[in-house]
This record gives sequence, C-alpha cells and structure tokens, in this order.
Amino acid sequence: MSARAKSFEYAVSLDREGTARSAEGGSPIAHEDEWTPEHLVLAGLARCTLTSLRYHARRGQIEVEGSADARGEVAPRDTDGRYAFIRIKVALDMTLSPAPRDVRELISKAERDCFVGASLTAKPRYRWTVNGEELQ
Repeated sequence: MSARAKSFEYAVSLDREGTARSAEGGSPIAHEDEWTPEHLVLAGLARCTLTSLRYHARRGQIEVEGSADARGEVAPRDTDGRYAFIRIKVALDMTLSPAPRDVRELISKAERDCFVGASLTAKPRYRWTVNGEELQ
C-alpha cells in the first residue's frame, strides 16, 4: 500500500461587492480597479517563490531578506487562441545570511517548489540577485 501524498486546501470567499476574504482570516482584499485578478496571480507567484526560498533556507539555517517583482503578459495563446499569461518574469533581490555553499541549488529548490509557478502554463523566467550579485 503506497502512502498518500500530503495535500493542502485553501478557501477564499468573494462577496457581492467583490471583497475577498481568506478562510484563514486576516485583512480582506477589497475590490479595486487597480488590483485585477491578473495582478493577484502575479502577487501570489512572487509571494510563493519567496515562501519557498525561505522554507529551504530555514532548513539550512540561512536567514532570508528580500523582495520580488513579477510582470506578466496576457495575450491569446498560440496553442488554442485563449487569453492567458504567455510570458511571466520574476526578479528577486535577496540577502542570504550566511551565504549558502551552493546558492544555485537553493534557488533551484525555491523555483521548483513554488506550486503557483508550477501550476502556470507559461513557466516563469526568474532573475535572481543574491547578496548584491546577479546570478546568470
């Protein structure tokens, strides 16, 4: 008998005025024209990538400070003509302390284990700056 993989469930409620609330509580997200669903996907991707990095860094006793900028382009896909994200870029600027022995391995795990990025058809292109050095 194989073990069942761990799963996670999330819930959001959207009221008639367009205000979103997490089942976890916290501040609601009010409907505002400046925050489109597309912006929220990009914010989710940026936050998920940072969360994934922090998880893997913590396992190596590495502290993380940083920020992320995400940009995406929505247009008809070549494959089916449906509007979707066709290009997504995420720029991350991190300070890791102490600096890990293999920063690329840590970053690879962060990208791989961000389930938002893994869920997108258009795979994000990441650009990392770590401790002031842009990684190629």
